[in-house]
Amino acid sequence: MPAPHITQSYAALPGILHAPAALLPVASAQLIIANDALAAELGIARDWLHGPEALALLSGNAAAAHGQPLAMAYAGHQFGGFNPSLGDGRAMLLGDVAAADGTRRELHLKGTGRTVFSRGADGRATLSAMLREYVVSEAMAALGVPTTRSLAVVATGEQVWRQRPEPGAVLTRVATSHVRVGTFQYLAARGDVAAVQSLMEHEIARHMPGVSGPRAFLAQVIARQARLIAQWMSFGFIHGVMNTDNMQIAGETIDYGPCAFMDGFDPQKVFSSIDDYGRYAYDKQPVVALWNLTRLAECLLPLLAEDKDAAVKIAEAKLALFMPQFEAAFERRMLAKLGIADVAQAAFITKTLQQMANARADFTRFFTALTRHVAGEGVDLAAHFTSPQALAEWQAEWESLRSANALALMRAHNPVYIARNHRVEAALRAAEDGNLLPLHQLLLAVQKPFEARAELEAFEAAPGPQEEVLQTFCGT
Repeated sequence: MPAPHITQSYAALPGILHAPAALLPVASAQLIIANDALAAELGIARDWLHGPEALALLSGNAAAAHGQPLAMAYAGHQFGGFNPSLGDGRAMLLGDVAAADGTRRELHLKGTGRTVFSRGADGRATLSAMLREYVVSEAMAALGVPTTRSLAVVATGEQVWRQRPEPGAVLTRVATSHVRVGTFQYLAARGDVAAVQSLMEHEIARHMPGVSGPRAFLAQVIARQARLIAQWMSFGFIHGVMNTDNMQIAGETIDYGPCAFMDGFDPQKVFSSIDDYGRYAYDKQPVVALWNLTRLAECLLPLLAEDKDAAVKIAEAKLALFMPQFEAAFERRMLAKLGIADVAQAAFITKTLQQMANARADFTRFFTALTRHVAGEGVDLAAHFTSPQALAEWQAEWESLRSANALALMRAHNPVYIARNHRVEAALRAAEDGNLLPLHQLLLAVQKPFEARAELEAFEAAPGPQEEVLQTFCGT
């Protein structure tokens, strides 16, 4: 089958934004997993994806037919500290392909070796980190959360040293765009206003039909991020490392490092092994998102108005829209999880979350139990509350607020399966030993998260005391 037609449109942007990326061939490429469903969306033939030409291209062993891959430049605030020069240190942009729906998606290889932005690192990636991104991004996509996707993971046949030697791999990431807040920061730090303008126009043309000008552009990015964070939090998801270089302009979840779905509910829960002060805790995510968006607004000030004071006022007015938009989106989703259609009952969300925190109720199983209770499946709710009295008081109010279409709302918003940490870790350990069965079983569950299946019942379970994963790692 013919190879997909790849174009390198990003190369048309100012040269300050990218650098040539040299291919570093791997020892022994082996396809570990391929995403046939995503390939079909992209118009990529399954036979090609599983064939030798794809293996050579997606491992970094062969140049794409269109020519030079690129390493993208960006800056970023990492845990609040600004680094003016980051960039693709272990990745390259192959280019973009036209999907079946007419949109264009970018193909990005992670783990392909050093670039000019590597800053002394090896440029490689571990099999476990790349498979984690594959699984979690597929889980997010199935939940309906805007996200980058994974087309394939290829083992390199080489060892990568992190805390220990691990098998190496290359991931093919698919995204609407790989432009981040940090990409704009890279240009702003260098005072290149013309390049900021060019980059903004590129993003508008590619991803924002009907948007015109910097004010509408900023408002659009803000709105997309407000919806995205609300969706994350309605599923108990914690990104783990919300640096400005990990916030994508087009509004998709990007860079799955120390991310996780919560088990027992704790609003201050942190998973990242390096987040010592809880900057990126579950309940801090809206605040951090607004902080990141403020950094984007700073980059756009010269485009918003000639007078700086006037530009600042415009930016502040747009940024003031974020919290109301986030709160409205979050409230709608959480009320739907409770089977409540009346948005005026948002105060009941706080009562519910407080009860969950008091009982450390499992985030996903709590809402699954409520859904099954409404469906008449005889579920005992007592295990999710601190006492019979707490349950009785909460349940009386809940039942008075539920709408006539409660069950339909709840089934559409309450997944049965998520990519639970302990299941992900078990699948990754098995994959390192050459056993991919646990990985494929987990994918069967999370790729259809709202559909309960008897044979997958074990994937509903919360971790036992010895199974709970308390920390996740970035894999770099």
